[in-house]
Amino acid sequence: MILHPPSPEPGSNPPVGAKVDTLPRPLPARIAHKGHQVDLEPLHARHAAELWQAAQSDASGASWTYLGYGPFADASAMRGFLGGFVAAHDRYAWAVRPHRTGTADGWLTLMEVHPGDAAIELGNIWFSPRMQRSRAATEAMYLLMRHAMEDLGYRRLTWKCNALNEPSIRAAQRLGFTYEGTLRNVLVTKGRSRSTAWFSILADEWPAAGARIAAWLDDTNFGPDGVAKRRLGA
Repeated sequence: MILHPPSPEPGSNPPVGAKVDTLPRPLPARIAHKGHQVDLEPLHARHAAELWQAAQSDASGASWTYLGYGPFADASAMRGFLGGFVAAHDRYAWAVRPHRTGTADGWLTLMEVHPGDAAIELGNIWFSPRMQRSRAATEAMYLLMRHAMEDLGYRRLTWKCNALNEPSIRAAQRLGFTYEGTLRNVLVTKGRSRSTAWFSILADEWPAAGARIAAWLDDTNFGPDGVAKRRLGA
């Protein structure tokens, strides 16, 4: 049984989905995005040295646990990975440069891009520990979410993560994504079984979700110590 069945086209029998704008959406462009706390730069192998230094803040390697790659043995290995990662045609990747540090401290992508269906995913996110749970991290994700939904006009933005990845699940909920379900034992990652939790934001949900994130990011929500006065999310 589907818990939340979609609304059919009124009067259709048998029921069919509502008609939509079928114009394919544009592909993301590999361009920079500038925010108040962070800049996003098209990811390139030249970012490897800075990213390697950022990775040294993770002595345990925990930030790589749920990704299909990493940690890397040395800067050369990271550079080699990045060369292939950014050359792939199925994703658009950005390095994240927080203004506070001035260095590339992580990356994130728009991926699983389906222009004809107007569906796109925010994923492949790696933030070094010194960037995790920061205002810059939230703004980095917000910049690409806004780009996908407002600039490019996609009608569905998804977020997928390992179903055991509680920090990622909490992040999806904070950002306004709706949980859709879990695909059980759908992948094998680093030799381990992975179930994948799915979340989404739809076009008619984005204005409210985007406004909540923008209000949380606003300077008025932060005290002199840089701590947010209120939490993001419901």
